[in-house]
Amino acid sequence: MSVKIPRGTQDILPGQSEKWQYIEKIAKDICRRYHYKEIRTPIFEHTELFKRSVGDTTDIVQKEMYTFEDRGERSLTLRPEGTAAVVRSFVENKMFGIPDQPVKLFYTGPMFRYERPQSGRYRQFVQFGVEAIGSEDPAIDAEVIALVMDIYKTAGLKKIKLVINSLGDAESRSAHREALINHFEPRIEEFCSDCQMRLKQNPLRILDCKKDREHELMASAPSILEYLNEVSKSYFAKVTAYLDLIGIGYTIDPKLVRGLDYYNHTAFEIMSEAEGFGAITTLCGGGRYNGLVQDLGGPESPGIGFAFSIERFIAAMEAEKIEWPVDNGLDCFVVALGDNAKDRSVSIVHELRTAGFSAERDYQDRKMKAQLKASDRQNARFTAILGEDELAENKITVKDMAQSTQDEVQLNDLVQYLKTKMEAK
Repeated sequence: MSVKIPRGTQDILPGQSEKWQYIEKIAKDICRRYHYKEIRTPIFEHTELFKRSVGDTTDIVQKEMYTFEDRGERSLTLRPEGTAAVVRSFVENKMFGIPDQPVKLFYTGPMFRYERPQSGRYRQFVQFGVEAIGSEDPAIDAEVIALVMDIYKTAGLKKIKLVINSLGDAESRSAHREALINHFEPRIEEFCSDCQMRLKQNPLRILDCKKDREHELMASAPSILEYLNEVSKSYFAKVTAYLDLIGIGYTIDPKLVRGLDYYNHTAFEIMSEAEGFGAITTLCGGGRYNGLVQDLGGPESPGIGFAFSIERFIAAMEAEKIEWPVDNGLDCFVVALGDNAKDRSVSIVHELRTAGFSAERDYQDRKMKAQLKASDRQNARFTAILGEDELAENKITVKDMAQSTQDEVQLNDLVQYLKTKMEAK
């Protein structure tokens, strides 16, 4: 019986994994410029963490979490998103006591949701995310948005759009909540069972329903922007003013609500407009979550963050046909002919690697022609050929594969020879 990979997961093989490393490198470098530091949290947490933070009425909690009991009969859940765990760590490790606030953090790692697998969406997927906790300055909202836009633009994405909205403070959301109930209640039986349940629990979530998105009441639903109080209006105006100031374009969409209960004030998504990308265009989502730290037992510490799927990032780059600047080639492949030469090649390859070169040799006892073909397949910049005669003279023949030239080099000079040639390229 053959054992296959679970549905909704994927193997990231050599040739693909370099793309992931490239994106992660860009994201981490941009975070360094913005002075965000890495945090790593467990892959599983107590289930209550996600119920309290993400929200009981969300699809994530109700339908998508991988939850299990351990041997101590504790309910644990594979993390479906990153913010809750970061905020839990912020509270548990008393990071609110750090003198310089906000605390700026980034993370990357696998998340787990039991969703219907489709193009670019998996049950195990990898997110890169950022959280800035400890400030309610609208400038930090603009900074977080600028950070993720910088990541996408540095990778070469051009066909992206920033969509932004305000969900308001508690007072604004309460007024909007009543307006939504009054709007949907007379015809709620026309909506799916999930929306009927959400009507009284969290009517804002109706606007995020995928099943009923075409219902006529969706288009005419009251806009949150009509119910923002002066505090919320002023906050949102400041955020957009800062985006204008730093030259980041955006579209205001009153229907943008995001899928998690902890959001308030600023909410945003970044979407791909590349031709052929697919029906689901969202690349990144984020927003402000004032109150979440208190909900998890900490002091008042406002926060804002975002997360994006690396899988969808890769899909967007391929939809825009962006060339991957990924170098899979070798610096040097050592071809050895004869027993003594093969033995010596072991130390030669080790010396090259110690000096910082990527180097390889044959491990299948193949003849010279087959070894040369292996060097070509592995895109070696240089092929170093060592036979018994060369070994007796303490020399090695080095071929420059791009220039189609070759030199005889003293074995003791091989490292310096390659350094000189590489620097000249």
